[in-house]
Amino acid sequence: MKIIRTVREMQFNRHHSRGFVPTMGALHLGHLSLIEASKRDNEQTVVSIFVNPTQFAPHEDLAKYPRPFELDCEQAQAAGADIIFAPSVEEMYPVNPTLIHVPKVSALFEGEKRPGHFDGVATVVAKLFNIVNPHRAYFGKKDLQQCAVIRKLISDLNFDIELNLMPTLREADGLAMSSRNQYLNDAERLIAPVIYRELGALALKLKTSQLASKDVDVCLLQSEKVLAENGLKVEYLSLVDAKLMEPTKVIDDNCHLIIAARLGTTRLIDNLRVLDSN
Repeated sequence: MKIIRTVREMQFNRHHSRGFVPTMGALHLGHLSLIEASKRDNEQTVVSIFVNPTQFAPHEDLAKYPRPFELDCEQAQAAGADIIFAPSVEEMYPVNPTLIHVPKVSALFEGEKRPGHFDGVATVVAKLFNIVNPHRAYFGKKDLQQCAVIRKLISDLNFDIELNLMPTLREADGLAMSSRNQYLNDAERLIAPVIYRELGALALKLKTSQLASKDVDVCLLQSEKVLAENGLKVEYLSLVDAKLMEPTKVIDDNCHLIIAARLGTTRLIDNLRVLDSN
């Protein structure tokens, strides 16, 4: 496996069948499953490890974001990575960098709670696409709104890239795998799976009941109460169309429940396709 740190060298290493897994490091099994998928589909797999400062607000956890680079490289290589692209911030961003804004799908939810976040995501992903020049890119569905932003970015800017959105990987108790799970203390880690359990219960209720629009809102409020009783501070809980990332009351293939909640100092996000509940 090769480690590349400059844009020039990465762009020089062209390949005719390349898969790409962009990450911020602190790899877990969810990331590794993306690398393994890329390994199956492509002759070469590139993994980027870059903690992108433009998607963090000033009050967020950029400074303490975990950076176990050597371990990440070992895990990525074991999963099938051929190249690690690990540029510095200075290598990636000039002074006063150009930013990309993806409208509509980035407006609500994470876009409201984290102003500027998706501009940072769209910008770094577009830059990485241009630098790595992949044929296929792999993202996890846990970050559902990010997936919608990337889908629109690829379409609107005419990137010739096949987008592969892979299922969320979960711990045995249902907690969605995330680099930020390591911030949870032991007591919080026992509480965190209630998010997925409540999403499942709520999805089943929505799927199996003939509910009026006002009843959907009541169900969402009831679930927020359950989560609050378990110590979670809900920032949003909504039923959305996953492609438009707008609230909906229609139960169809695109319908997902999405949530962001704080448990202690840790912010957790998750989602569940309503028709997948059982």
